Amino acid sequence: MTRKTDVEQLQDELVDACSWGEEVRARELVSRLGEEPRARVLLEAMLADPDALVRQAAAFGLGVLGGSASVRRLEQQLALEEARGDYDGDSVVEEIIRAMGWLEDAGARAALVRKLERLAAAGPEPGDVNPVANALWKRRHPDLLPVLRRSLDQIDPKDWGALQGLLVLLEKTPDELRAWVRDPSVSVERKTRVVTVLDADLPEALIATLPSFISEASALVEEAVSQEGEASRYCDRLFTLLLLYKEQVLPSLPEEARTELRTLARRLVASVDPSCSLGAAVVLKHVGRPEDAALLEAHRPAELVLAKVFDDAARALRGIPRG
Repeated sequence: MTRKTDVEQLQDELVDACSWGEEVRARELVSRLGEEPRARVLLEAMLADPDALVRQAAAFGLGVLGGSASVRRLEQQLALEEARGDYDGDSVVEEIIRAMGWLEDAGARAALVRKLERLAAAGPEPGDVNPVANALWKRRHPDLLPVLRRSLDQIDPKDWGALQGLLVLLEKTPDELRAWVRDPSVSVERKTRVVTVLDADLPEALIATLPSFISEASALVEEAVSQEGEASRYCDRLFTLLLLYKEQVLPSLPEEARTELRTLARRLVASVDPSCSLGAAVVLKHVGRPEDAALLEAHRPAELVLAKVFDDAARALRGIPRG
């Protein structure tokens, strides 16, 4: 058996890190591929591999390297993957779009706009537009609004997906967003789409709007506890957002909002929606009090992986170090 070279081993490790979503590890491995010209050659060679996981890792790596050269090569690869018309191609398309969302080069926004326009002309499924919406939110600019509105005019409203959330975020000031999320005439589904887009990037200016999103979840709590549906999905997505940015968000919450969040999480650990109850347990770990440990134990799921999350949260609230 031929022993793999150090470079081949690094490439294999990069594929493994990307396939497991280990972004920090993957970024470190890209840096270990060598100086920029050498690393770019290696990554571009990986784009020709028949294995979609290898191509996904290469797209990630080019996004890390950045620059106009990465934008051009990724857009070329985007066309090749779209032409495949299969699941593997679609998976690489999503990774390329995600990588373009990181790229600071102005060409990345233009490439994403072109992708959006192609989707609008073809009549997309919601799953097709969501990665583009998230990437465009990262690369947001006022010039995006007319392009987005024009594209939405071409797409059936039932297929707008996260693009609808992107439109709200681009159109509204923070004060307007606070009023919008508290408006009972706005559907919960639309509010969920806004929260989902914020996962991609939470600007500092919008952190102050989060108490309004928490209050909206409190208004939905009875439905979210008793049934799986849009209310529990909204609460689940809100918990995900708060936990993604917990270092910035949780310490900055006003005391009233923090108390409301704790009350919300206490209620929703009993949700019939497993994702919602799991998110509630993790949030309670961060905003709860020692007496909340007993509540977590009372609603501990039977499934072992989920039960461990509840156990860890209860131990943390009691101040017991992990064994």
